[in-house]
Amino acid sequence: MTLSSGFSGSPRPGVPSLEVRLLRNGIPESHHRVHAVVCDQRGRVLMRAGDPQQLSFIRSALKPFQATTFVASGAADRTACGERGLAIACASHAGTAAHAREAFRLLWGADLDVGRLQCPVPHGATSALEHNCSGKHAAFLATCRQMHWPLESYLQTDHPLQVEVVKRVAELLGIPAAELVVARDDCGAPTLQLQLAQMALLFAHLGAGEHPDLERLSRSMLAHPELVAGEGRFDTALMRLAHGQVVSKGGAEGIQCLSRVGEGMGVGIKVEDGASRAKHAVALHVLEQLGWLTPATLEELGQNFLQLGPQLQLEVRGELRFD
Repeated sequence: MTLSSGFSGSPRPGVPSLEVRLLRNGIPESHHRVHAVVCDQRGRVLMRAGDPQQLSFIRSALKPFQATTFVASGAADRTACGERGLAIACASHAGTAAHAREAFRLLWGADLDVGRLQCPVPHGATSALEHNCSGKHAAFLATCRQMHWPLESYLQTDHPLQVEVVKRVAELLGIPAAELVVARDDCGAPTLQLQLAQMALLFAHLGAGEHPDLERLSRSMLAHPELVAGEGRFDTALMRLAHGQVVSKGGAEGIQCLSRVGEGMGVGIKVEDGASRAKHAVALHVLEQLGWLTPATLEELGQNFLQLGPQLQLEVRGELRFD
């Protein structure tokens, strides 16, 4: 049987979700309920904890797929942005001078002014270039310039750019574009409501190496993880220590997605209450169970993202089960 969502088979009921507990001196203080799923690039759910059909907005984990239009249109080559420019197009960055400079270079290469950016100026900042989504917006604008599409309305859902993004995502998911639910993200750009398994499927495609545009983007993210997030941030730390084996991209409200490079496997994680600390803990828990990282790498990441202070530690209970 083929589901309308594009996934094969009917998921078994009763697979428990994961629980993340915050321990204070070893005593539970808070807890978070988390869903996680592993898919292959054919859309088969391989392992899961909780509900693979859990709906949520993918938020910034959509960025590598939004950036495919930048590559496919020829805009990336025209701006001569290189791997650094592609990485910043996929980034949720820290707004440092280095990040702002890379976003500016995308605009400069397309002969566009910074004033064209429609992402907000962050509180305490002086320029929209410091917004964590500025690279995505700069790539959007460069694509519009390349394709001779209107610049002023590039964030509207009916703009040719955004229609093309939705079309490309739908093709990867194997569903009609009309089935995708679109809403506006905090930066003003459209984002998509997806099943968790659909997020995992997208990331299975990202690392599979069978889609040239996605392969180019994932390679750039791995080459410059410091641009994708920033020093001390989870995605940067994980990709740096994984030595080119795992692509990591998070999103707001408890979204974390992972891709195993060269194997066509993706992971989608959703924390029900949206807590970032819980998604990082579950990501490490899942990576350990899948064997995608060495024990030494997991230990180093755990020291930074599980041990939150002298008295505080995160603990994950439960495990992925074969579907």
